[in-house]
Amino acid sequence: MTDHAIASDPARWRQIALITLGAAALYVGFRYVPTGTDLNHMDFRVTGGNVLEFCDPSNPQFIPVVAVRSPVSMTLRPAQAPQPGEPVELTVSLRTAGGKPIGPRDLVVAHTRKLHLLIVDPWLKDYQHVHPEPGERDGDWVFAFTPHGRGTYRIFADFVPVATGRGLYASADLPVGPDRTSTVSLVMQHETSWTTVREGYRFDLAADAAPVRAGRPATLSFAITRPGGGPVPLEPVMDAFAHLVAFDEERSGFAHLHPNEVDLAWRPDPEKPVLTFQVTFPQPGRYVIWSQVNLGGREVFAPFAFEVEE
Repeated sequence: MTDHAIASDPARWRQIALITLGAAALYVGFRYVPTGTDLNHMDFRVTGGNVLEFCDPSNPQFIPVVAVRSPVSMTLRPAQAPQPGEPVELTVSLRTAGGKPIGPRDLVVAHTRKLHLLIVDPWLKDYQHVHPEPGERDGDWVFAFTPHGRGTYRIFADFVPVATGRGLYASADLPVGPDRTSTVSLVMQHETSWTTVREGYRFDLAADAAPVRAGRPATLSFAITRPGGGPVPLEPVMDAFAHLVAFDEERSGFAHLHPNEVDLAWRPDPEKPVLTFQVTFPQPGRYVIWSQVNLGGREVFAPFAFEVEE
């Protein structure tokens, strides 16, 4: 049919108009399909400066959680006074800056869980990764852990709101037993170590360029072996073959790193699995990286300490 024929055919024009209106209606409808959450993007916005920005979950970086304002407030309520070596039950409450509760329907599943808590002691010697379950009240999440040291533990929350689709963070402190932390003890505990032996396995971390420098991207190579040789039963944990979490000595923030090898169908070397990670440290100073892996169904954590130079 020619352009002239189409122009002179009212039925054809009505058909085109109906198709156009239908497409527009579908576009608008999909934009307003309920997601289950009552929160929107503006609930996670805070005016003014020094505000924590959203982060791309696929591009991990060091997040200065404590030094900047988060649009999410986080509070902790322990069931009893936390003591070293004793299990403690806690309730963590997450709310927007406007006071709205943040419950399970408000968060996206990221690495198999909706909410990740990264728990670390003052010396960065006790690191634990836990996943709270929704509590009775909306915005409450419950979990339990056993602190192995004393002092003021810091708990970082790592999550992705449905309303933003991008990573967000918060933190809160938890005193455990008598607080005897000191600057001297902190520094003395962190001798440089790129190799750790834990539970019969050797863990090695190496940077592509030494020394590691602030503000420059670094590639980290992470390897696991058995000192006497033999297979390493590496299995996925939280949708990855390994997780690395980096803390600075002041615990001002953290970087939650995932390997470049994202395809779980690809299997690392069975006797010496090697994974690579990308990271940029914003400031010079002492850092500790904790690795988390699944070895034959058992989660194993191993620390590394090093200096980031100017």
